[in-house]
Amino acid sequence: MADEESKSLWDFFDKSKLDGIDLIISCGDLDPRYLSFLVTFSTVPLLYVHGNHDDKYERIHPDGCICIEDQIYVHEGVRILGLGGSMRYSSGKHQYTEKQMRQRVARLRFKLFRKGGFDILVTHAPAYQLNDGRDLPHQGFQVFRELIEKYRPKYFLHGHVHMTYGRKHKRYDKYQDTHIINAYERCIFDFEDENPQEHIR
Repeated sequence: MADEESKSLWDFFDKSKLDGIDLIISCGDLDPRYLSFLVTFSTVPLLYVHGNHDDKYERIHPDGCICIEDQIYVHEGVRILGLGGSMRYSSGKHQYTEKQMRQRVARLRFKLFRKGGFDILVTHAPAYQLNDGRDLPHQGFQVFRELIEKYRPKYFLHGHVHMTYGRKHKRYDKYQDTHIINAYERCIFDFEDENPQEHIR
């Protein structure tokens, strides 16, 4: 999930809506109280990275949730790498130049070696020219694309480019062997699914 809180979950919450969910992943720009609310009423971990509008997390912490920024979190054998933030376009805390994002990735070299790579890449911004925007605020990072090419994760989850935007950003895409999911608002997928584009909901 990312960018916009789901009214179905927050305003009209029914615990049964989380039945069968093994893990909740936030790709950023969500109210920290929303994350705390969801983790309170579920029995599964909630992982998150920061979006470019998440400076408020310094004041209002998403209680009970797990920040995976610059980490490889392992859930039931699935390795999940988190790299939040967007391309730098102002003075916001969670904004980076391409060079700065590359430096973050470089610092992960030993963790990536030790874990043997990763299975899911979780970011806020998309990868360069993979469902990103052409304006600087919504442009993706080239280093994300290089990570996909090198480690060939099964999934790449991102937010930031809202599906309500006029460019009609896609929910699903694929690059080489990696399934790409735009997590805008919310969606559900099965990690083991070999054809997730047919079953994302």
